[in-house]
Amino acid sequence: MNENRIAHYPVVIVGGGQAGLSTSYHLTAAGIEHLVLEKRTAMHAWESQRWDNFCLVTPNWQCDLPGHPYAGPDPDGFMKKDEILAYLKGFRAKVDPPIREGVTVRRVSRRAEGGFLVATSAGDVSADAVVVASGGYHEPIVPRMAERLPPSLVQLHSAEYRNAGQLPDGAVLVVGSGQSGAQIAEDLHLAGRKVFLAVGNAPRCARFYRGRDVVSWLADMGYYDMPVEQHPLREGVRDNTNHYVTGRDGGRDIDLRRFATEGMELFGVLREFDGTNLLFDTNLAEALDDADRTYNGINAAIDKHIAEKGLTAPPPSVYTPVWQPERERPALDLAASGIAAIIWCIGFRPDFRWLDAPVFNGAGHPQHRRGVTAQEGIYFIGLPWLHTWGSGRFGSVGRDAAHIVAHIAERRANAEAALADRDTAA
Repeated sequence: MNENRIAHYPVVIVGGGQAGLSTSYHLTAAGIEHLVLEKRTAMHAWESQRWDNFCLVTPNWQCDLPGHPYAGPDPDGFMKKDEILAYLKGFRAKVDPPIREGVTVRRVSRRAEGGFLVATSAGDVSADAVVVASGGYHEPIVPRMAERLPPSLVQLHSAEYRNAGQLPDGAVLVVGSGQSGAQIAEDLHLAGRKVFLAVGNAPRCARFYRGRDVVSWLADMGYYDMPVEQHPLREGVRDNTNHYVTGRDGGRDIDLRRFATEGMELFGVLREFDGTNLLFDTNLAEALDDADRTYNGINAAIDKHIAEKGLTAPPPSVYTPVWQPERERPALDLAASGIAAIIWCIGFRPDFRWLDAPVFNGAGHPQHRRGVTAQEGIYFIGLPWLHTWGSGRFGSVGRDAAHIVAHIAERRANAEAALADRDTAA
């Protein structure tokens, strides 16, 4: 007996989130043995990287993980954090995946004899195929200028923020106005905190329009099923920031202009700290106008859909700004502002350094077609716009997983047929 022999699996899945478990579900259904490796615990990010008042921005009816559709009493509502965790716990119980938690994958490399060597913190295994299901949000982005801010200033990334109570007394600067930044700014604003918001180029959309949730209209219009290859931006759409909106309290718009009328102070993009002042781009008016243009553009597309289909709906409307910046403010005296904390809401960068395979572009992003790479046996799942806008959501990740598993099954069948042909010839 060779004591150095390592365990072998037809498929190893790296990552135990909803994407990894969706892949596990379909592999089990296909009768393909596999192993899921998760460096923390299954679906941990939903608990450890979300604030207390976090809720979905898509309605509950879109939650349709494989074999586990939403079955609660409010399909048009928006699950809160504890409800999301319960939903995912139920999904894990149904999948019952062959998972090892607390195991870090340190390196995946191709073996000379075929397949891959997967080196982990708990020893090595080998695999015929590797599915990378660890997502694309790995390293929180905090700019180097943060090192020069006063040490008395509390600094958190959005992944660390939980509630207003964890912050010291005083004003809070939120940097970034994507989904996390806009919602965290609202959370602090509703908690009565003085908020300064550095606004980026994120678009926004209405929560409800002409009698329905905008997501429902867009689903009817096929937006969530449009393949990336058919999008006007093609793969460039993967770099887009998601629209800011909220499902909080039953769902509503997030209107930064309205927040400004209520005392929130808006600035352009934060660029620098000169030792005294925070320095901003003078792009605030442009950013707000661009966000509203997207908002009205989406609503206009819905108007067109309603007209073309001859549907009955409440009358159309156009958003009119409720506030305009009187002037651009390029600087803010940090000490005089009373800012005691900064929340960095400028995203994450991917880290796939452990994957030794030529499947990445110059920016470190994987190159693939619906998760299938040019390197035989390497797959990706759970990335934004992997195939469609819905790929990063509970509603479509299962379809992407089914596609990848079908590809794996076909590859295995072809290999077995080739082996049988060789045996017959011999």
